[in-house]
Amino acid sequence: MGDVLAGFHAAWEFESDSVLIRYERGIRTPKLFQALGERRVPVEAIAGVTLTPGRRGTVVLRIELRPGADPLMEAAAGQLKESGDPYRLVLPAERETLAEYYADELRALLTGSDETERYLVAAPEAPLHFKAYDGKASFDGKAVSFRWSWTGASSAKWKAGDQNFPVTELGGVEWRSPEAFEGYLRLLPREPAPVAPQADQDPASVVFGLGYGPVHESLPFAAAVLAAVRERGGGAPVPVPAPRRDPADIAERIRHLGELHQQGLVTDEEFSSKKAELLAEL
Repeated sequence: MGDVLAGFHAAWEFESDSVLIRYERGIRTPKLFQALGERRVPVEAIAGVTLTPGRRGTVVLRIELRPGADPLMEAAAGQLKESGDPYRLVLPAERETLAEYYADELRALLTGSDETERYLVAAPEAPLHFKAYDGKASFDGKAVSFRWSWTGASSAKWKAGDQNFPVTELGGVEWRSPEAFEGYLRLLPREPAPVAPQADQDPASVVFGLGYGPVHESLPFAAAVLAAVRERGGGAPVPVPAPRRDPADIAERIRHLGELHQQGLVTDEEFSSKKAELLAEL
């Protein structure tokens, strides 16, 4: 192929063995796209291609990746908003015929949709860092370090001291979007722990908040760590049982959630969903 299809916020270059996605750096381009810069997606990483009607006279061309092909999407675990999907190209409706042509050409090259044994799309490169609510997270390619903030870190984290985690000792990463209630990044051990502390009490976690740990900084960070763990022989992320919380703590969190709802910072659906999650922890 070797042709370029330009849409809103990105242009896709179709090559014989891959699709090179170059993201724009305009003010309206999602910050995650700007942070990524570009993504080269090998054909072997693609499970399917769809073309669907979009909003306001647009069509949407989307690449569906094979499970396990991209550390970024594995770390995101379905939490990205539709507008923040880096493999979604929005085009004017008049380009639908051209987009369908490229979709058909790409489909003809696909070989399978099963889970991959290794990452096929490159992870964001280290060094990476971002500021969380309770500290600063840094990754140099070999180890993750957390330096606690005196204004945000809990006494449990101050007592534990600043942390350094070689990737050889990790089994995975858990990322909960900062756009959700109580977002955080947690480093998972190779060996299972009996119970996971709350993120704000866990020295292996940093918590997000309004303006802290934004998606375009914390998600590429999580993806890079995840890729390094797999490259160095780390196992799959270890599931850790969630702690049972004190009823008083649950009541306080529901009260705080209600305040956010009244201020319009949390939607009706988000309020109901999170309230149900909190009550389920009793």
